[in-house]
Amino acid sequence: MSVLEIKGLNKAFGGLQAINDIDMAIEEGELSAIIGPNGAGKTTLFNLITGYLPADSGKILFKGKEILGLRHYQIVKMGIGRAFQRTNIFPNLSVFKNVQVALISYQRKNFKFLKSAIEFQDLNEATYGILESVNLTDKAHIPSSTLAHGDQKLLDIAVALALEPDLLLLDEPTSGMSSEERKNTVEMIRTLWEKRDITLVFIEHDMDVVFSISQKIRVLHHGELIAEGVPEAISKNELVIEAYLGEEVI
Repeated sequence: MSVLEIKGLNKAFGGLQAINDIDMAIEEGELSAIIGPNGAGKTTLFNLITGYLPADSGKILFKGKEILGLRHYQIVKMGIGRAFQRTNIFPNLSVFKNVQVALISYQRKNFKFLKSAIEFQDLNEATYGILESVNLTDKAHIPSSTLAHGDQKLLDIAVALALEPDLLLLDEPTSGMSSEERKNTVEMIRTLWEKRDITLVFIEHDMDVVFSISQKIRVLHHGELIAEGVPEAISKNELVIEAYLGEEVI
């Protein structure tokens, strides 16, 4: 069953057709990647799905309901979470508070409504649980502005998880990381997908990352979806090789 369906989606910026008549179906529970050269339309596609940009035409259905035209906060409430290419965190708050604020926001609570010790305890346990899932427990009480770039990316994912998404979109989750950080992040992503029973789609340029964990790969080029399939098929697709990969990668 498709959790997200995109039909005839178009978006232009002046004379540039950033998204060109894309049809796509994301199946419930899949772990998949979107790849393509710089300027292929990958982040624009995420911005359209999550309501940060209006589309020129087309449809986007989430669990069968049209979401095109909704504001981004409305789409979040429906169950789509996102971590950004450039982190979207509160630098003056601690790592712990970033996640806790997101939890309170999602649950429509305010600190003044947390009247009992049990409520505070439940909230704190949920916050630590999310931080543990992204390997940030040991950095919980330091200012998020002091985190290394890779850890800020992980915190951005943690904030998205606090909103309890059914569909999680990650925009270049390993960008700017060392090889060891990338390896750890890949394993973290795989574990999140397995343990949280979510649909997860990520944009990535590192082909080692893409081919190591993806069940399915979709390839954008000049705003068009030129191929989609299992990793082995994508690695041998002549159109993809010519447009992006340059050679077979597996």
